Amino acid sequence: MKAQAVKTGHRMAPMADQAKVVTAQRIEDARYWAAPRLDAAAHGFEDQVAPKVSRMLSAAARRIDPKPSRSRQWPMMLLLTGLAVGAIGYMAYRRNAQQWTEHMKDSASDASRWVSEKADRTAQSADRMAANVQNKSDQSSRNMP
Repeated sequence: MKAQAVKTGHRMAPMADQAKVVTAQRIEDARYWAAPRLDAAAHGFEDQVAPKVSRMLSAAARRIDPKPSRSRQWPMMLLLTGLAVGAIGYMAYRRNAQQWTEHMKDSASDASRWVSEKADRTAQSADRMAANVQNKSDQSSRNMP
């Protein structure tokens, strides 16, 4: 009996292999067929059902949201006051920064003018010294026999 079962198993092995190949091919064909349909269904759900669900959830949220009470007015007033004070502070900072910049420009121009005058005096002094040296060398060359 065991020998006959082994013999039958050897005869059935090629058919089992063929069935495995055919099954794998059919599963792959089914996947090729199903993939575009699932994608189309997903897009249909996204385009048709999701907006309705979203509207329904938004409406429910509006219905259960508690109405703002007077206690929310004070924090809003504090927030607006803080924004106003911040804006005023920013404007004052900008004005002071601009005045400081103007002052620095004036200081830089004064320093530049001072350096320019100092350079001119130094150049004149160097020119005088060069003229004196040239005069002395001219006199020495004339006095030489």
